[in-house]
Amino acid sequence: MTDERTARMCLAAVVEPGHPTIAEAVLSYGAAAVWASLTRPGADLPLSRRARVLVVEDLLAATRALGMRFVVPGDAEWPGGTEDLRSCEPVNQLTGEPLGLWLRGAGDLAELAGTSVAIVGSRASTPYGDTVAADLGAELSEAGRSVISGGAYGVDAAAHRGCLAGRSPTVAVLAGGLDQAYPAGHHQLFERIAERGVLVSELAPGEHPTRVRFLARNRLIAAMTPGTVMVEAAARSGARNTVTWANELGRVVMAVPGPVTSATSVTPHRLIREAEAVLITRAPDVLELLSPLGRPNPRIPGGRRETDDLSAEELRLFECVPGRGSLPAAELALRADLSLPRCLALLEELADRGFVAQNLTGEWQLPPRARKTG
Repeated sequence: MTDERTARMCLAAVVEPGHPTIAEAVLSYGAAAVWASLTRPGADLPLSRRARVLVVEDLLAATRALGMRFVVPGDAEWPGGTEDLRSCEPVNQLTGEPLGLWLRGAGDLAELAGTSVAIVGSRASTPYGDTVAADLGAELSEAGRSVISGGAYGVDAAAHRGCLAGRSPTVAVLAGGLDQAYPAGHHQLFERIAERGVLVSELAPGEHPTRVRFLARNRLIAAMTPGTVMVEAAARSGARNTVTWANELGRVVMAVPGPVTSATSVTPHRLIREAEAVLITRAPDVLELLSPLGRPNPRIPGGRRETDDLSAEELRLFECVPGRGSLPAAELALRADLSLPRCLALLEELADRGFVAQNLTGEWQLPPRARKTG
């Protein structure tokens, strides 16, 4: 019988992303049982033909040969937040947590997603939109936030390049197999992203993007990050779909205003007017909206902060320590998506450097100098 991980890979290779029926079946019965039902002799289900012609060994070999890795829910590198897709209402008849993800790159997806901001917008961006997206990407990167986007022309590319100019890696979520550079003109950009960040896809090697796959990809971008920023989008822009997902998932949605004479300002202005997004203009606005209550907002740019030298993992844990009061290590480990031993080790390191302190009850808090006093 096929093991659970391999079954998830096989299902991901034959099932379109966001297939609600398959996602629900895997949750209820397990991937191995679902795969067995598709491939049993005489099975006449719609997906059975594709399942029966899949050569599992070739799929595994292609994944290894192309320098990819396949992760599934429960793995250390699995991004937090995607579990919210299990109970999310469908958008465009798509929903469900991914069966698995193909990854390529040096970055750790769970770490990067945990401190990320998504920046989305028009492929046909204006110079204004490119400048805003690049500036946001660079400033957020300098503040220790990774940027997640879709690797497309326009706003996506500007946001990725801005982040690469800073000190944090960036994540590109693609709508085709990771061996298919799409758009082809971004081959070099994707290679730069993979050097420190990570390329992500629900699609197996060899699969090409389609309109439905772009829509399914958008739900993943929205789920992986606590906040999404729209920079530019015309009335019928696909980026609007990402914002719809973010709102459905209860994420923070932000939008940058643009010139009232520009067609690419229509959707951001509508989102702001209808209270579907918060107006922001620079990275400090984003950081304020995403920072926990009681936590001083990081300064950017110009002048180093004490937290500049923390790793992404340390920063994520530090951001979970309450501004007032205290929490036990087990709760902090849960909030920061860390194992308890790893959380305790990081807490000791942060305590040695003066970022946190352990009180008489054994719980962890900010030291007096770091607490909010106003």
